[in-house]
Amino acid sequence: LAASLAALAVFAVLAAPARAQAPAAAPPVPTVEEIRAAFAKASTGNVADAVDEATGVRGFMSADMKPVFRAKIAGPATTVLLRRALRTDTRAWPNLQIQALDEAPPGSVLVEVLEDGLDTAGVGNLMATAAKVRGLAGMVIDGGARDVDEIEAIGFPVWSRSVTPATSVGRYVPVAKNVPVVCGGVPVRPGDWIVADATGAVVVPVEALPRVVLLLAQYDDKETKMVPLIRDTKSMGKALEKYNRY
Repeated sequence: LAASLAALAVFAVLAAPARAQAPAAAPPVPTVEEIRAAFAKASTGNVADAVDEATGVRGFMSADMKPVFRAKIAGPATTVLLRRALRTDTRAWPNLQIQALDEAPPGSVLVEVLEDGLDTAGVGNLMATAAKVRGLAGMVIDGGARDVDEIEAIGFPVWSRSVTPATSVGRYVPVAKNVPVVCGGVPVRPGDWIVADATGAVVVPVEALPRVVLLLAQYDDKETKMVPLIRDTKSMGKALEKYNRY
């Protein structure tokens, strides 16, 4: 009987379902100030890496998305979608592009998408002036920019996929504002964060912000330790072996 009870006990232990491991605690939700501080310190390369790791999908825009002049920005997106229109189209389209500009809160990034619009400018000196005095962080345009000397003199950061003198007036109409768009090959929703510098532009989905901010801190900690090790050992391999960070 004792042997039978012992065997039964062993069987019970073996047959008992394994305890499920508690899920990892979600990272704390950062404040806007913490988000801005993290992005101000990080390169778009590290932000792109963090979005890759946090979401499993790409956040970096196409390689031709470049700044009109060297600058760095970060802020939540306000979006505008424009489509081609015939010059003979006399319908009174509401100017949603200007409405979005005038309604965008300070610190935000105006994201404009001109469908098939690389030969057409989505911003010039007047819009840049309005955005500057309204306190926007910058503009990112899937399309062109013009008046680039004036925009640089104004000091308002703009990223675009091309530079062209052609106006959008009479060529495009704004058909929607604050809707999901695809800019530089990446989905952007109102409220997603845009981070851009001289290298390019990255979209950070709003729900991924806590994880991305945490990862950026981890990357920074590793890289801060890797640089002196690389200098001392003259070896990238040794630093990589120790910290596992490219």
